[in-house]
Amino acid sequence: MKRYDTLARIRRLDPEKDALEIYRLSVAYEFPWDYTRALELALYRTYAVPGIGRLLAETAELTDRTQKRYDDTSLLLDTVVENGFDSDQGRTAIRRINQMHRSYDISNDDMRYVLSTFVVMPRRWIDTYGWRKLSGHEIAASVGHYRTLGRHMGIQDIPGTYEEFESLLDDYEKAHFDWDEGARRVSDATLGLMASWYPRPLAPLLRTTTLALLDDSLLRAFRYEAPGAATRNLVRRAVRTRGRLVRLLPPRRAAHFARQNWEIKGYPNGYRISGLGTTPVPGVRGCPVRAVAAEQTDEQPAE
Repeated sequence: MKRYDTLARIRRLDPEKDALEIYRLSVAYEFPWDYTRALELALYRTYAVPGIGRLLAETAELTDRTQKRYDDTSLLLDTVVENGFDSDQGRTAIRRINQMHRSYDISNDDMRYVLSTFVVMPRRWIDTYGWRKLSGHEIAASVGHYRTLGRHMGIQDIPGTYEEFESLLDDYEKAHFDWDEGARRVSDATLGLMASWYPRPLAPLLRTTTLALLDDSLLRAFRYEAPGAATRNLVRRAVRTRGRLVRLLPPRRAAHFARQNWEIKGYPNGYRISGLGTTPVPGVRGCPVRAVAAEQTDEQPAE
């Protein structure tokens, strides 16, 4: 295989009919590291919407059980990518996602905004830091994939194009990004989790590095002091250099999914898809629902 053979394969597919296959090739073969970072950033920036960040703080899922929440979110979303919407595993993952969200009073506007981050942030990240830019087929397939996910989640008025998703994200953030004490706690816990993946002496450096990759609107919403221009330039140049080096590597021959990421640490002995995710917290913006009994057909091996 040559470096651009997978891209050539993507371009032979139909972005509408083959959206999942194209998205899977892009995520699991072309940009597994970049999609992981971009989707981390996508979820992280939603905390700056006070209604979202405050709810996450009230449930304590991202402050007291940060690693588990990170693992579960990554695994549930990627189960659909790996296995498809119509597979037993994919249906179980979507059911768990819906059970969690429907336990709380989350507005359709907030749900649409979160969905838009999954579409927009990977393109922005990869076009800036990836070993190549996303192709038109990949962008269209991402839109198709998340429109399908959104329909399965019951989200209304989903944008139809990438440009509409991007406008929704930018407009929503301008209107809603603001300070919230609970959201700041969630943000601090998330930064602490990312630092915990590396040797302890590196924690202050890793926190600064992460802040250097955030845009000014996020820094203002969380009231973080912005790193200096020299630090920002150094960090961003280093990530771009990584992308240029990846371009020189041979293409990936085997898929790499989120369950194979070393950052997923909570399930050394494997996991059951129906057991992933949170259970409702009584009294937190809605009525709790019954937890679904664990199914016996969705066990995943440890990696």
